[in-house]
Amino acid sequence: LVDTAGDGAFFAYPTATAALQGALSGQRALKGQSWPDDVSVRARMGFHTGEAVNVDQRYVGMDVHRAARITAAGHGGQILLSRTARELLGSSLPAGVVLRDLGDHRLKDLAEPERLFQAVSADLQSDFPPLRSLDAWPNNLPRQLSSFIGRRAALVEVKERLASGPLLTLIGPGGVGKTRLALEVASGYADECPDGAWLIDLAAVDHGLLVGEAMASALKVKEVPGFDISTTLVEHVGRRQLLLILDNCEHVIEATAELVGALLQSCARVRILATSQEALDIRGESLYPVPSMALPDADALPVEEIAEREAVRLFVERAQAVQPDFRLSSANARSIAQICQRLDGIPLAIELAAARIRALPADEILARLDDRFQLLTGGGRTTLPRHRTLVAAVDWSYDLLTDPERTLFARVSVFAGSFGLEAAEAVCAGDGIAAGEVLDLLTRLIERSLVMKVDVAGQARYRLLQTLRQYAQERLVDRGDAADVNRRHRDYFATMVDEARPAFFAGPEPTAWVERLSSEHDNLRASLAWSESDAAGQAVQLRMVAGLWRFWQIRGHLAEGRICLDRALHRTSEVVSDLRAAALTGSGMLAAGQGDYAAANAALEASLAVHRALGDGAGIAAALSNVASVATERGDLDRARDLYAESVALARRTGQPRTLAPALLNLADVASRQGNEAEARERYEEAMAAFRAEGDRFGVALALGRGATINLRAGDIASARDRHRQALEIYRGFGDRRGAARTLMHLGDIEHGNDDREQADELYRQSLAERQQIGDQIGTAAVLGRLAGTAADEDPSRAARLLGAAAAQLASIGASMAVQDAADQAALLQRLDSIMGSEALSAELNAGRSAALDATLTG
Repeated sequence: LVDTAGDGAFFAYPTATAALQGALSGQRALKGQSWPDDVSVRARMGFHTGEAVNVDQRYVGMDVHRAARITAAGHGGQILLSRTARELLGSSLPAGVVLRDLGDHRLKDLAEPERLFQAVSADLQSDFPPLRSLDAWPNNLPRQLSSFIGRRAALVEVKERLASGPLLTLIGPGGVGKTRLALEVASGYADECPDGAWLIDLAAVDHGLLVGEAMASALKVKEVPGFDISTTLVEHVGRRQLLLILDNCEHVIEATAELVGALLQSCARVRILATSQEALDIRGESLYPVPSMALPDADALPVEEIAEREAVRLFVERAQAVQPDFRLSSANARSIAQICQRLDGIPLAIELAAARIRALPADEILARLDDRFQLLTGGGRTTLPRHRTLVAAVDWSYDLLTDPERTLFARVSVFAGSFGLEAAEAVCAGDGIAAGEVLDLLTRLIERSLVMKVDVAGQARYRLLQTLRQYAQERLVDRGDAADVNRRHRDYFATMVDEARPAFFAGPEPTAWVERLSSEHDNLRASLAWSESDAAGQAVQLRMVAGLWRFWQIRGHLAEGRICLDRALHRTSEVVSDLRAAALTGSGMLAAGQGDYAAANAALEASLAVHRALGDGAGIAAALSNVASVATERGDLDRARDLYAESVALARRTGQPRTLAPALLNLADVASRQGNEAEARERYEEAMAAFRAEGDRFGVALALGRGATINLRAGDIASARDRHRQALEIYRGFGDRRGAARTLMHLGDIEHGNDDREQADELYRQSLAERQQIGDQIGTAAVLGRLAGTAADEDPSRAARLLGAAAAQLASIGASMAVQDAADQAALLQRLDSIMGSEALSAELNAGRSAALDATLTG
């Protein structure tokens, strides 16, 4: 394929060698040609070896499609080859030509990455920018496991409409292909939106208040205290030139419209592509009704032209996916054309029909469809015909299942988002299905295109398309299984939370559990929703939120967590239990994370009251420390000291060493802050002894770090350095990256204080690398501020940008800076202002707030 101004011309060669020679000759001819007005014509060329079909002097087929995708990844003047072409070339290369291995690249709508090679010749340009593959462009677009068929006119029109206005909504019934069209448009939008394309899937969002949370999660934006999430998102998007794809908006249409309206009003360069069954109905919106696929005239067209129609091409390719030797022929072409006509060109219905080609020939599929349409004619006058057609197709597919397959299909509809095999076995087995049968039944549902297999973080999981899930949920109700299966689903995930809970409150951060709960977040939400709708589920709901709050805190789902906690606490207002105390603790800690210290204090005081009512000495001691931590954050050190002292005294009386040691450590910290170094050292040594007596190495590491801080305040630098190094060794032994990152930063502080800025800078960078890899934005902001300090003398502009980036990190998660860090940065800002002047400083700070973090660090 040779491509100049976006229009490709295909050339067929008998061998790969001949193709390469033709490409080289073409590039040399273009380079040597004199063009009017000093115009330079550059062509990108890509080739692949395979089979192509010549239809009416046009080449078609998957191998031609692959060649087009390879070419689209290149730049003017570049020659790219597929792995297949490279292997066929072998050593038969023209003189002076070598092939440069460019590695694997994700190309649009190809299921697997393609290994690409570049032909390099001394007389042609050889250096080009990175290939325009999906890997080189910021996005969270999912990898498509099947090719995008047809709809070229729709692609062109949608891109043009999107370029001419800020908001385009693709509307149409379920199954018509809105999502796939939106993703295909987005994957080709790199040139128009250099800041990336970001998919926000709203299918699993069950409350309008969580629309902003879903967008924030996709964009990795956290909440800012005192501001609603839409304000924070507007600030984040700002002048960025990016594309947002809001998928499945119809069930949260009002909240989506409100958020989109706020973004459009304030963010001039954002483009939004929405999919919905109805319009958002806001100013600036343009609508594009997604059409069905182009249909053939089965009676009037020859076979060759039937083969070119979009709907038929989709049927044939999906049929070949389940039966590789399937071919369109004169014997089956008209039956397939009539199937596509009967299904109104709706992609989902066509794919379901094509999946049956393994069991039935095309004419029998057509006969079955005819029978079903006879049974399913009619319906409400306002029901769209395509809706009736889609229901007929799914009904027909459902009727072809065995009873165990139907049972499993209905039962897996309780899962929201994706689910694993273990969960399916636990929730869906029983009452006619043995646990050992679930995998085989699930496999058959996948083969029938009723369930999708997906890859999530390297793990095989499963999911239903939303339309199919809704259909299956109706069948679940019809079968009378809904309550039992939903209860099993809820209990399975409640048990998972029970298993995870200890890891969140003992030792280093439970990375594995955080990742597992993240992959099950939609199912956890569904379980909580079912618990709320079930009067008997109050206790389970409380149990789940009591175990999930720390997960919500780590992942930054502060608003969602508080909503769930408040719902559970409201329903159990008369309950006095350790679970209610834990939920109140969670509510208080999440409120503190949002800077809502009044609410935090109220919730934590309420938790303390519950523990007192229970006579739970350990719980009272821990709750006192929690209330004290909020007092510390508010700067009320006298109150914090009194509360910590009470916690220590109670822990001593009740013989609670695991509560006593942290309380002593906190008391030592407050004493040190207040200048009582002797008391600080005494409390510290007692805490260290308690940790060691319990064999708590994580506690020992934590105490070593606190002890190093006390040493520094006393001027004992050598002891401080030694204690931090001991702590670092323990953290690395545990694999606790957050603890290691924090300790590296403190070691950097010591070297910075000794004026060894080179060593300090190296330690800070090591800390920063760890912080970024674990997503620790508070820690990232702290290290950026310190890097600004090491850069201030040699490059004040860069120092200011780093401070701006640090501020942006904190604002994105609604965190405030530690007291000492705030004082240090205030002093640094004053120094930079005297060097640069207020106007220049302000400009660099703003640049840092909006710049990409890596670019900020490299200057």
